[in-house]
Amino acid sequence: MRKRPKRTIKDNLLLSKKAEKDNLGQFRTIKDNEKKLRGGMGAPGRWESLGSWCSFAARISAFNMGGASATALPERLSQTVIYFRPARCYKWGVFNDTNIWKGFNRPRRLSLIAGPCAIESETLCLRVAAAVQKTCAQLGVFYVFKASFDKANRTSAKSFRGPGLEAGLKILAKVRVELDVPVLTDVHTEAQAAAAAEFVDVLQIPAFLCRQTDLIAAAVATGKIVNLKKGQFLSPREMGQVAEKARTAGAKKILLTERGTTFGYNNLVADMRSIPIMKGFGFPVIFDATHSVQLPGGAGDQSGGQREFAPVLARSALAAGADGLFIETHPDPARALSDGPNMIPLAEMPALLRRLLKVFEAVQ
Repeated sequence: MRKRPKRTIKDNLLLSKKAEKDNLGQFRTIKDNEKKLRGGMGAPGRWESLGSWCSFAARISAFNMGGASATALPERLSQTVIYFRPARCYKWGVFNDTNIWKGFNRPRRLSLIAGPCAIESETLCLRVAAAVQKTCAQLGVFYVFKASFDKANRTSAKSFRGPGLEAGLKILAKVRVELDVPVLTDVHTEAQAAAAAEFVDVLQIPAFLCRQTDLIAAAVATGKIVNLKKGQFLSPREMGQVAEKARTAGAKKILLTERGTTFGYNNLVADMRSIPIMKGFGFPVIFDATHSVQLPGGAGDQSGGQREFAPVLARSALAAGADGLFIETHPDPARALSDGPNMIPLAEMPALLRRLLKVFEAVQ
Protein backbone atom coordinates (compact mmCIF):
# COMPACT_ATOMS: atom_id res chain seq x y z
CA MET A 1 0.00 0.00 0.00
CA ARG A 2 1.25 3.44 -0.87
CA LYS A 3 2.30 5.38 2.23
CA ARG A 4 1.99 9.13 2.74
CA PRO A 5 4.99 10.78 4.44
CA LYS A 6 4.24 11.68 8.05
CA ARG A 7 3.51 15.36 8.61
CA THR A 8 2.84 17.41 11.72
CA ILE A 9 -0.13 19.74 12.07
CA LYS A 10 2.26 22.64 11.40
CA ASP A 11 3.29 21.02 8.10
CA ASN A 12 -0.33 20.57 7.14
CA LEU A 13 -1.13 24.18 7.93
CA LEU A 14 1.76 25.35 5.77
CA LEU A 15 0.66 23.07 2.95
CA SER A 16 -3.05 23.86 3.19
CA LYS A 17 -3.19 25.95 0.01
CA LYS A 18 -1.48 23.25 -2.03
CA ALA A 19 -3.69 20.63 -0.40
CA GLU A 20 -6.82 22.50 -1.42
CA LYS A 21 -5.56 22.86 -4.99
CA ASP A 22 -4.80 19.14 -5.15
CA ASN A 23 -8.15 18.31 -3.52
CA LEU A 24 -6.40 16.74 -0.52
CA GLY A 25 -8.29 18.51 2.26
CA GLN A 26 -6.81 20.84 4.85
CA PHE A 27 -6.84 22.20 8.37
CA ARG A 28 -9.16 25.17 8.71
CA THR A 29 -11.50 26.75 11.21
CA ILE A 30 -15.15 25.83 11.44
CA LYS A 31 -15.90 29.46 10.55
CA ASP A 32 -13.95 29.12 7.28
CA ASN A 33 -15.78 25.90 6.54
CA GLU A 34 -19.10 27.69 7.05
CA LYS A 35 -18.04 30.26 4.44
CA LYS A 36 -17.26 27.48 2.01
CA LEU A 37 -20.68 25.98 2.60
CA ARG A 38 -22.24 29.31 1.71
CA GLY A 39 -20.12 29.50 -1.43
CA GLY A 40 -18.05 32.43 -0.20
CA MET A 41 -14.72 30.63 -0.58
CA GLY A 42 -15.42 28.08 -3.26
CA ALA A 43 -18.08 26.16 -5.13
CA PRO A 44 -20.87 25.33 -2.62
CA GLY A 45 -21.40 21.79 -3.88
CA ARG A 46 -17.77 20.86 -3.37
CA TRP A 47 -17.83 21.57 0.34
CA GLU A 48 -21.26 20.43 1.40
CA SER A 49 -20.15 16.86 2.06
CA LEU A 50 -17.15 18.02 4.08
CA GLY A 51 -18.63 20.24 6.71
CA SER A 52 -22.39 20.14 6.66
CA TRP A 53 -22.64 18.12 9.86
CA CYS A 54 -20.09 20.30 11.61
CA SER A 55 -21.90 23.47 10.57
CA PHE A 56 -25.18 21.98 11.76
CA ALA A 57 -23.57 21.10 15.09
CA ALA A 58 -22.14 24.60 15.39
CA ARG A 59 -25.59 26.13 14.98
CA ILE A 60 -27.03 23.70 17.52
CA SER A 61 -24.20 24.61 19.93
CA ALA A 62 -25.00 28.29 19.43
CA PHE A 63 -28.60 27.60 20.34
CA ASN A 64 -27.64 25.52 23.38
CA MET A 65 -25.18 28.17 24.56
CA GLY A 66 -27.95 30.75 24.65
CA GLY A 67 -26.84 32.68 21.58
CA ALA A 68 -29.05 35.32 20.03
CA SER A 69 -29.53 33.26 16.90
CA ALA A 70 -29.54 29.52 16.33
CA THR A 71 -27.85 30.11 12.98
CA ALA A 72 -24.95 32.14 14.37
CA LEU A 73 -21.62 30.50 15.04
CA PRO A 74 -20.21 31.00 18.57
CA GLU A 75 -16.87 32.79 18.13
CA ARG A 76 -15.11 30.36 20.47
CA LEU A 77 -16.29 27.35 18.45
CA SER A 78 -15.90 29.00 15.04
CA GLN A 79 -12.18 29.64 15.57
CA THR A 80 -11.42 26.00 16.44
CA VAL A 81 -8.93 24.65 13.90
CA ILE A 82 -9.67 21.03 12.98
CA TYR A 83 -8.79 18.86 10.03
CA PHE A 84 -11.60 18.65 7.46
CA ARG A 85 -11.37 15.55 5.34
CA PRO A 86 -11.37 15.98 1.54
CA ALA A 87 -13.75 14.74 -1.11
CA ARG A 88 -10.97 12.54 -2.54
CA CYS A 89 -9.28 11.46 0.63
CA TYR A 90 -5.68 10.33 0.52
CA LYS A 91 -5.95 8.34 3.77
CA TRP A 92 -7.35 5.25 2.13
CA GLY A 93 -7.60 2.91 5.11
CA VAL A 94 -8.69 5.27 7.86
CA PHE A 95 -11.37 7.50 6.43
CA ASN A 96 -13.18 4.86 4.43
CA ASP A 97 -16.14 3.74 6.55
CA THR A 98 -16.61 0.69 4.37
CA ASN A 99 -13.07 -0.52 5.04
CA ILE A 100 -13.47 0.06 8.76
CA TRP A 101 -16.72 -1.89 8.82
CA LYS A 102 -15.02 -4.72 6.91
CA GLY A 103 -12.28 -4.66 9.56
CA PHE A 104 -14.83 -5.39 12.26
CA ASN A 105 -16.41 -8.16 10.17
CA ARG A 106 -13.36 -9.83 8.69
CA PRO A 107 -13.41 -13.57 9.48
CA ARG A 108 -10.61 -14.92 11.65
CA ARG A 109 -9.30 -11.45 12.48
CA LEU A 110 -9.51 -10.08 16.01
CA SER A 111 -10.78 -6.52 16.46
CA LEU A 112 -9.57 -4.28 19.28
CA ILE A 113 -10.95 -0.97 20.53
CA ALA A 114 -8.41 0.44 22.98
CA GLY A 115 -7.17 3.65 24.52
CA PRO A 116 -7.38 5.70 27.71
CA CYS A 117 -10.72 6.24 29.42
CA ALA A 118 -10.68 10.03 29.03
CA ILE A 119 -8.61 12.42 26.95
CA GLU A 120 -6.13 13.70 29.52
CA SER A 121 -3.82 15.34 26.99
CA GLU A 122 -2.81 15.23 23.34
CA THR A 123 0.53 13.69 24.28
CA LEU A 124 -1.10 10.83 26.18
CA CYS A 125 -3.48 10.00 23.33
CA LEU A 126 -0.73 9.97 20.72
CA ARG A 127 1.50 7.83 22.94
CA VAL A 128 -1.16 5.23 23.71
CA ALA A 129 -2.47 5.09 20.15
CA ALA A 130 1.01 4.70 18.65
CA ALA A 131 2.01 1.95 21.09
CA VAL A 132 -1.14 -0.13 20.67
CA GLN A 133 -1.17 0.43 16.91
CA LYS A 134 2.38 -0.91 16.65
CA THR A 135 1.52 -4.08 18.56
CA CYS A 136 -1.67 -4.65 16.59
CA ALA A 137 0.18 -4.23 13.29
CA GLN A 138 2.67 -6.89 14.36
CA LEU A 139 -0.09 -9.30 15.41
CA GLY A 140 -2.51 -8.64 12.55
CA VAL A 141 -5.21 -7.26 14.88
CA PHE A 142 -7.65 -4.67 13.55
CA TYR A 143 -7.26 -1.61 15.79
CA VAL A 144 -9.50 1.35 16.61
CA PHE A 145 -8.33 4.02 19.06
CA LYS A 146 -10.81 5.19 21.72
CA ALA A 147 -10.92 8.11 24.13
CA SER A 148 -13.68 10.28 25.59
CA PHE A 149 -13.80 14.07 25.33
CA ASP A 150 -16.37 14.21 28.15
CA LYS A 151 -17.08 11.67 30.87
CA ALA A 152 -20.57 12.90 31.67
CA ASN A 153 -21.48 10.12 34.10
CA ARG A 154 -18.70 10.30 36.69
CA THR A 155 -19.60 9.31 40.27
CA SER A 156 -18.74 12.72 41.73
CA ALA A 157 -19.31 16.22 40.38
CA LYS A 158 -15.70 16.95 41.38
CA SER A 159 -14.23 14.20 39.16
CA PHE A 160 -12.27 14.95 35.99
CA ARG A 161 -14.51 14.80 32.91
CA GLY A 162 -12.16 15.58 30.03
CA PRO A 163 -11.28 18.56 27.83
CA GLY A 164 -14.77 19.02 26.40
CA LEU A 165 -16.17 18.82 22.88
CA GLU A 166 -14.05 21.36 21.02
CA ALA A 167 -10.62 20.61 22.48
CA GLY A 168 -11.36 16.90 22.57
CA LEU A 169 -12.34 16.62 18.91
CA LYS A 170 -9.23 18.56 17.92
CA ILE A 171 -7.05 16.00 19.74
CA LEU A 172 -8.93 13.04 18.28
CA ALA A 173 -8.59 14.55 14.80
CA LYS A 174 -4.82 14.81 15.28
CA VAL A 175 -4.54 11.17 16.40
CA ARG A 176 -6.58 10.11 13.39
CA VAL A 177 -4.53 12.09 10.89
CA GLU A 178 -1.01 11.64 12.25
CA LEU A 179 -1.25 7.91 13.01
CA ASP A 180 -3.67 6.80 10.27
CA VAL A 181 -5.81 5.03 12.84
CA PRO A 182 -9.63 4.89 13.05
CA VAL A 183 -11.04 6.66 16.11
CA LEU A 184 -14.04 6.02 18.38
CA THR A 185 -15.57 8.35 20.94
CA ASP A 186 -18.78 8.36 22.95
CA VAL A 187 -21.53 10.96 22.68
CA HIS A 188 -24.23 11.99 25.16
CA THR A 189 -26.48 14.33 23.18
CA GLU A 190 -27.84 14.61 19.64
CA ALA A 191 -25.74 17.74 19.02
CA GLN A 192 -22.56 15.95 20.15
CA ALA A 193 -23.30 13.09 17.77
CA ALA A 194 -23.52 15.46 14.81
CA ALA A 195 -20.34 17.32 15.72
CA ALA A 196 -18.23 14.26 16.59
CA ALA A 197 -19.23 12.46 13.39
CA GLU A 198 -17.21 14.96 11.38
CA PHE A 199 -13.95 13.93 13.05
CA VAL A 200 -14.22 10.30 14.20
CA ASP A 201 -15.08 7.00 12.56
CA VAL A 202 -17.22 5.29 15.21
CA LEU A 203 -19.78 6.85 17.55
CA GLN A 204 -20.43 5.09 20.83
CA ILE A 205 -23.66 5.19 22.82
CA PRO A 206 -22.74 4.87 26.54
CA ALA A 207 -24.25 2.00 28.50
CA PHE A 208 -26.26 4.32 30.76
CA LEU A 209 -27.85 5.91 27.66
CA CYS A 210 -28.44 2.83 25.53
CA ARG A 211 -32.23 3.17 25.67
CA GLN A 212 -32.30 6.84 24.62
CA THR A 213 -34.15 6.57 21.32
CA ASP A 214 -33.43 10.11 20.08
CA LEU A 215 -29.71 9.79 20.82
CA ILE A 216 -29.49 6.49 18.95
CA ALA A 217 -31.38 7.95 15.99
CA ALA A 218 -29.08 11.00 15.90
CA ALA A 219 -25.96 8.82 15.92
CA VAL A 220 -27.36 6.62 13.16
CA ALA A 221 -28.31 9.68 11.09
CA THR A 222 -24.63 10.64 10.78
CA GLY A 223 -23.99 7.51 8.70
CA LYS A 224 -21.16 6.45 11.02
CA ILE A 225 -20.64 3.04 12.55
CA VAL A 226 -22.42 3.04 15.92
CA ASN A 227 -21.27 1.04 18.94
CA LEU A 228 -24.18 0.32 21.29
CA LYS A 229 -22.99 -0.60 24.77
CA LYS A 230 -25.31 -2.84 26.78
CA GLY A 231 -26.64 -1.13 29.87
CA GLN A 232 -25.61 -2.63 33.18
CA PHE A 233 -29.33 -2.85 33.92
CA LEU A 234 -30.29 -4.82 30.79
CA SER A 235 -30.37 -8.50 29.99
CA PRO A 236 -28.63 -9.63 26.79
CA ARG A 237 -31.97 -10.32 25.10
CA GLU A 238 -33.18 -6.78 25.80
CA MET A 239 -30.32 -5.49 23.66
CA GLY A 240 -32.29 -6.83 20.72
CA GLN A 241 -34.75 -3.97 21.26
CA VAL A 242 -31.89 -1.47 21.35
CA ALA A 243 -30.50 -2.84 18.09
CA GLU A 244 -33.98 -2.69 16.58
CA LYS A 245 -34.23 1.02 17.47
CA ALA A 246 -31.02 1.60 15.52
CA ARG A 247 -32.28 -0.54 12.62
CA THR A 248 -35.54 1.40 12.50
CA ALA A 249 -33.53 4.63 12.30
CA GLY A 250 -31.73 3.25 9.24
CA ALA A 251 -28.60 1.73 10.74
CA LYS A 252 -26.78 -1.05 8.96
CA LYS A 253 -23.40 -0.78 10.69
CA ILE A 254 -23.86 -1.55 14.38
CA LEU A 255 -21.58 -3.00 17.05
CA LEU A 256 -23.00 -4.45 20.26
CA THR A 257 -20.79 -4.34 23.34
CA GLU A 258 -21.15 -6.36 26.54
CA ARG A 259 -19.76 -4.54 29.59
CA GLY A 260 -21.11 -6.43 32.59
CA THR A 261 -24.37 -6.48 34.54
CA THR A 262 -25.17 -4.96 37.94
CA PHE A 263 -24.70 -7.55 40.69
CA GLY A 264 -25.86 -6.19 44.03
CA TYR A 265 -24.24 -2.97 45.19
CA ASN A 266 -20.96 -1.63 43.73
CA ASN A 267 -20.30 -4.72 41.65
CA LEU A 268 -20.74 -6.17 38.17
CA VAL A 269 -20.81 -9.70 36.81
CA ALA A 270 -20.08 -10.76 33.22
CA ASP A 271 -22.44 -13.42 31.93
CA MET A 272 -20.75 -15.09 28.95
CA ARG A 273 -24.09 -16.33 27.66
CA SER A 274 -24.65 -12.77 26.50
CA ILE A 275 -22.06 -13.20 23.73
CA PRO A 276 -23.92 -15.84 21.67
CA ILE A 277 -27.28 -14.29 22.56
CA MET A 278 -26.32 -10.87 21.19
CA LYS A 279 -24.54 -12.39 18.18
CA GLY A 280 -27.94 -13.78 17.29
CA PHE A 281 -29.06 -10.23 16.45
CA GLY A 282 -26.81 -10.25 13.39
CA PHE A 283 -24.10 -7.75 14.37
CA PRO A 284 -20.49 -8.06 15.62
CA VAL A 285 -20.24 -8.40 19.39
CA ILE A 286 -17.45 -6.72 21.35
CA PHE A 287 -16.55 -7.53 24.95
CA ASP A 288 -15.49 -4.65 27.21
CA ALA A 289 -12.96 -6.36 29.45
CA THR A 290 -12.01 -3.39 31.61
CA HIS A 291 -15.43 -1.88 32.40
CA SER A 292 -16.67 -5.38 33.25
CA VAL A 293 -14.29 -5.44 36.23
CA GLN A 294 -15.31 -1.98 37.42
CA LEU A 295 -16.74 -1.56 40.92
CA PRO A 296 -19.24 1.29 40.34
CA GLY A 297 -19.05 3.80 43.17
CA GLY A 298 -16.99 1.28 45.11
CA ALA A 299 -14.36 3.79 46.21
CA GLY A 300 -16.71 6.33 47.75
CA ASP A 301 -16.54 9.38 45.50
CA GLN A 302 -15.27 7.33 42.55
CA SER A 303 -15.49 3.84 41.07
CA GLY A 304 -13.08 1.11 42.01
CA GLY A 305 -11.92 -1.78 39.88
CA GLN A 306 -10.19 -5.15 39.73
CA ARG A 307 -7.94 -5.00 36.68
CA GLU A 308 -6.36 -8.34 37.56
CA PHE A 309 -9.53 -10.05 36.36
CA ALA A 310 -9.77 -8.22 33.01
CA PRO A 311 -7.50 -10.70 31.15
CA VAL A 312 -9.48 -13.63 32.59
CA LEU A 313 -12.80 -12.24 31.36
CA ALA A 314 -11.30 -11.27 28.00
CA ARG A 315 -10.14 -14.85 27.41
CA SER A 316 -13.54 -16.17 28.46
CA ALA A 317 -15.36 -13.81 26.09
CA LEU A 318 -13.21 -14.83 23.14
CA ALA A 319 -13.79 -18.48 23.97
CA ALA A 320 -17.54 -17.72 23.99
CA GLY A 321 -17.29 -16.28 20.48
CA ALA A 322 -16.77 -12.52 20.89
CA ASP A 323 -15.67 -10.84 17.65
CA GLY A 324 -13.51 -8.25 19.35
CA LEU A 325 -12.40 -6.66 22.60
CA PHE A 326 -12.67 -3.24 24.21
CA ILE A 327 -9.77 -2.51 26.58
CA GLU A 328 -8.90 0.73 28.30
CA THR A 329 -5.18 1.23 28.86
CA HIS A 330 -2.90 3.89 30.35
CA PRO A 331 0.87 4.25 30.85
CA ASP A 332 0.32 4.66 34.60
CA PRO A 333 -3.22 3.62 35.67
CA ALA A 334 -2.55 4.59 39.29
CA ARG A 335 -2.25 8.21 38.17
CA ALA A 336 -5.00 8.15 35.54
CA LEU A 337 -7.68 10.81 35.91
CA SER A 338 -10.56 8.40 35.19
CA ASP A 339 -11.13 4.66 35.72
CA GLY A 340 -7.54 3.94 36.73
CA PRO A 341 -8.33 0.89 38.92
CA ASN A 342 -9.67 -1.14 36.00
CA MET A 343 -7.31 -0.02 33.21
CA ILE A 344 -4.49 -2.21 31.89
CA PRO A 345 -0.95 -0.74 32.11
CA LEU A 346 0.21 0.17 28.60
CA ALA A 347 3.47 -1.77 29.02
CA GLU A 348 1.47 -4.97 29.58
CA MET A 349 -0.62 -4.68 26.43
CA PRO A 350 1.75 -6.46 23.97
CA ALA A 351 2.02 -9.62 26.09
CA LEU A 352 -1.69 -9.56 26.91
CA LEU A 353 -2.72 -9.23 23.27
CA ARG A 354 -0.45 -12.11 22.26
CA ARG A 355 -2.11 -14.37 24.83
CA LEU A 356 -5.60 -13.25 23.84
CA LEU A 357 -4.85 -13.77 20.16
CA LYS A 358 -3.92 -17.39 20.83
CA VAL A 359 -7.34 -17.97 22.41
CA PHE A 360 -9.10 -16.23 19.53
CA GLU A 361 -7.22 -18.27 16.92
CA ALA A 362 -7.93 -21.53 18.76
CA VAL A 363 -11.66 -20.78 18.78
CA GLN A 364 -11.65 -19.79 15.11
